[in-house]
Amino acid sequence: MQAEAGPGARELPDDGPRRRTWRHETLLVLALSLGASGLSALISFVGSVTRPGGLKDQAATLNASAAPGRPWLDLAWQLFDIATALVPVLLVFHLLTREGAGPRTLGFDRTRPWPDLGRGAGVAAVIGGIGIGFYLAARGLGFNLTVVPEALPDVWWKFPVLVLSAVQNAVLEEVIVVGYLLRRLGQLGWGPMGALAASAVLRGSYHLYQGVGGFLGNVAMGVVFVLLYRRWGRVGPLVAAHSLLDIGAFVGYALLAGKVGWLPTA
Repeated sequence: MQAEAGPGARELPDDGPRRRTWRHETLLVLALSLGASGLSALISFVGSVTRPGGLKDQAATLNASAAPGRPWLDLAWQLFDIATALVPVLLVFHLLTREGAGPRTLGFDRTRPWPDLGRGAGVAAVIGGIGIGFYLAARGLGFNLTVVPEALPDVWWKFPVLVLSAVQNAVLEEVIVVGYLLRRLGQLGWGPMGALAASAVLRGSYHLYQGVGGFLGNVAMGVVFVLLYRRWGRVGPLVAAHSLLDIGAFVGYALLAGKVGWLPTA
């Protein structure tokens, strides 16, 4: 029997030892990356809902200063965090290469940069508008914390670091949660709907620190991204879309916070 591994996957023998290896390595990759983030977000969410006051009166801050008042040390920590967060992606590429595949199997390469960017921009334009509206509604109903996308000092490296952070998030999430996870689950015999649900719920889980709205919104985004990946067979457009979404959130907040009435601030 051959295991169906999703878009771009290379079918491999479905023997017991190989399946155990795939299962163990998948659990280890998730434990070193977004699976651990999901557990951390759950603990954070429990802390938020058991704290006096409503969720919308609490804040979830992203891209905060790591060394207030010491800009060069702060920059060093920011770059360190961005670089080390990508190590699980390199591990995934190593595992795929050892298997005889590689990043290109997932559609993560430079063979179609402009089509990938164009598709990604289109996806970001649609999801971005819907996402802002959903966040504001969820926060207004008390289902979400106030998300503060950035709290960096006003120094020369602020915007470059925000862009790098956005790209890092996109590469980490789309390569692991979509490309790699769907491939491995397919090889392990999961059906299309089960793999889609696992990917979407995992994406929602590590956004749970934002509240119920953050969880549900990202589950929905996860479903859309899996369907697009299966249609296009590439994570490239998803990385582009996610990068643009996060750049818009991080940089947009930095430029607009306190200047427009509709944008909540902590």
